[in-house]
Amino acid sequence: MYAEERQQAIAQLVVERGRVSVNEISEQFDVTTETVRRDLSALERIGLVRRVHGGAVPASALAVIEAGLGERDQANTDAKDRIAEAALDLLPPADGTVLLDAGSTTGRLARQLPRDLRLTVVTHAVPVAARLAGGPNVDLHLLPGRVRPTTQAAVGADTVIALERIRVDVAFLGTNGLSIGHGLSTPDRDEASTKRAMVAAARRVVCLADSSKVGSESPIRFAELAEVDVLITDDGIAAADRRDLERAGVQVVVA
Repeated sequence: MYAEERQQAIAQLVVERGRVSVNEISEQFDVTTETVRRDLSALERIGLVRRVHGGAVPASALAVIEAGLGERDQANTDAKDRIAEAALDLLPPADGTVLLDAGSTTGRLARQLPRDLRLTVVTHAVPVAARLAGGPNVDLHLLPGRVRPTTQAAVGADTVIALERIRVDVAFLGTNGLSIGHGLSTPDRDEASTKRAMVAAARRVVCLADSSKVGSESPIRFAELAEVDVLITDDGIAAADRRDLERAGVQVVVA
């Protein structure tokens, strides 16, 4: 099957099913996930589909589709575990300060924090705070704000104001999308404002994102690539995407 024929078939499949994952397309057409992502990018450029986290929806679908935390926690679990483990190497030394964003991968990082390392941890994520509460060497600070059911994290003006008053050594952030043209992005305005304040509060910004996020875009940008020091992702990242990110000044760590 020629690329054009495959792409036409993929577009039809997306219309019929409403949402199709990269892995499903890869299996159905017997091509690599990297090829699928290129096909979806080509289809999105001509307006036939819209890329979302882990797959695609019809172009007519709103780009604000956002999976809940429970659903995201079950996706790409092996890659997320490796990414979280790699992030341990970027923790500050003892008595340092860490800011943990909401998300399934940052939640895994919280679970893996060394119990013998003294850290001040600031978070707006209720699951992260619950996981770290009572830890022997964690000075835990939970940010105020309205808790979004989708991400189980505090957002809004109170959260942003609290973040404007602090400075941390490292912020570990998640993202719904990451691209050369649009930077780091998310579907929700309040979530974007909170993430933007997290970026501003950190001396060093580390993004934890599995490769399905690379090349995807959500409507609202919260960080330029120039504001990100390190991206930790998995080995599914396309070589061209990695080169482009590194040329943009982002250190890419493949877990």
